[in-house]
Amino acid sequence: MPKKATPSPPLPSGVKQVLALRVGPELAVEQQGDLLAVEEPLEIRLAFGPGGQRQQRSLAVTMRTPGQDKELTLGFLFTEGLIGKADDVTDMRHLDQAQAPEARDNILLIELASAVAVDFERLSRHFYTSSSCGVCGKSAIELVEGISCYYPSRGLPVVAREAILGLPGQLLGQQALFECTGGIHAAASFTAQGQLMALHEDVGRHNALDKLLGAALAAGQIPLREQIVMLSGRLSFELVQKAAMAGVPILVAVGAPSSLAVELAQEHGMTLIGFLRGERFNVYCGEERILL
Repeated sequence: MPKKATPSPPLPSGVKQVLALRVGPELAVEQQGDLLAVEEPLEIRLAFGPGGQRQQRSLAVTMRTPGQDKELTLGFLFTEGLIGKADDVTDMRHLDQAQAPEARDNILLIELASAVAVDFERLSRHFYTSSSCGVCGKSAIELVEGISCYYPSRGLPVVAREAILGLPGQLLGQQALFECTGGIHAAASFTAQGQLMALHEDVGRHNALDKLLGAALAAGQIPLREQIVMLSGRLSFELVQKAAMAGVPILVAVGAPSSLAVELAQEHGMTLIGFLRGERFNVYCGEERILL
């Protein structure tokens, strides 16, 4: 009897297989399957206002890796200053309004508590500022300070150099989607001793951090004043802003920070570490928290 083909193992959520021409030495060309991180749009809609004056509006569309949409949205709403706690959201549900099957679950409706006020004019100004590199740095920092609820404890926690050096290995070791695709970002939280607590992945580095902070908000863990947060990419102003909103004392990344990112971290009393690779890293501010 012919041998039955061994079924392929199911792909992890957030991963898709495509065909690609692999070009190797001596012009060897071969068509093989390749695994890629899934990227799809998520529209975030808000329902807000008291009783009879309830209204619904589209807030934003973000390109993300499907999965953990509710954590992503909670983190986004919190870091943009729309909500201050998980209870400000009374319901979250996907709206199946897509005609194409692959686009289902790409609209998420957020029901806000009736007491939560939404200022769309301020939101428009803030989104513009965040996306305009260096257009008005001082105003951007002042805006973040105006809506931030938490600041880290001065000089705490104190972390050993060895704990910082041990973060990248743990991050990479737990990146399941990165191992499959090589093309996805991660955000992770650690104890002051360098022990991994939580990790989230997404094609967007902002989304990965929003997922991490949204899960922490849902679990009642905000502010994160005792934790280290590490990112797999560079440190932009927006990422420091999100961490600052959650009271993160130490923000670490494998890449470089921008000048405005350093300024914002200084204003919030944060420790900012970049270029964490091998046995090296740069401390841009808040060095009093690191035992060197």
